[in-house]
Amino acid sequence: MSEPSLAIRKFTDLANPTRFLALSGSLLPWLAAATAVAFAVGLYLSFTTVGDYQQGETVRIMYIHVPAAWLAMMCYSVMAISALGTLVWRHPLADVSARTAAPIGASFTFIALVTGSLWGKPMWGTWWVWDARLTSVFVLFLMYLGLIALNRAMDDPTRAAKASAILILVGFVNIPIIKFSVEWWNTLHQPASVIRLDGPTIDPEFLRPLLVMAVAFTLLFFTLHILAMRNEILRRRIATLRRLAARNAGREPMEGRR
Repeated sequence: MSEPSLAIRKFTDLANPTRFLALSGSLLPWLAAATAVAFAVGLYLSFTTVGDYQQGETVRIMYIHVPAAWLAMMCYSVMAISALGTLVWRHPLADVSARTAAPIGASFTFIALVTGSLWGKPMWGTWWVWDARLTSVFVLFLMYLGLIALNRAMDDPTRAAKASAILILVGFVNIPIIKFSVEWWNTLHQPASVIRLDGPTIDPEFLRPLLVMAVAFTLLFFTLHILAMRNEILRRRIATLRRLAARNAGREPMEGRR
């Protein structure tokens, strides 16, 4: 069997919730351990590096703020791929992925906004400015909240999945706006200093803990996402069993009358 066919088969196998639960159950302990190790190393490096000659000790906020901002956008990108899975490929777990990623993404975005304000006050002299980068990230946070509210407001899972998927794909236009806002408009926010075609411009002393913390945040996202997906699958199974039990309970009195 060719490698592409094997990959497609593995992807199809994951469409089975039972197989996903079994695979994720064996993967989670290793993923959680890797997350703990990455955070331990990242926090150690974050607190042992010297402060910046301009920003002083406040530079350490960067090790939380920047990874949280990256994950806020990455989480929405995962939701966009899941939305395509719902609308195009009809993958059974695509809606589960999108639905459970929204609260996690909202949390990362909230952390990015709060730490950004804490960082901005000593650097810019203000907690908040309505420039392009900050405003677009705040819009992202509102989009996450809107998706969470939509999923909870609709009782029909199929209709909720389709409506949520469409809204996610429409809102994805905000992700490149967040990414390139500092290049398209004049903002207080500094331009990209890590992911650049000509290489990072940040000092290696600060780059090392930043990258380790980015890995730690990424591992944390996948750990929380898989846990949330497992809980959502089990929640839906319980809801289905309750509906079947209620339906059967309604049939028994009718059969008794006959």
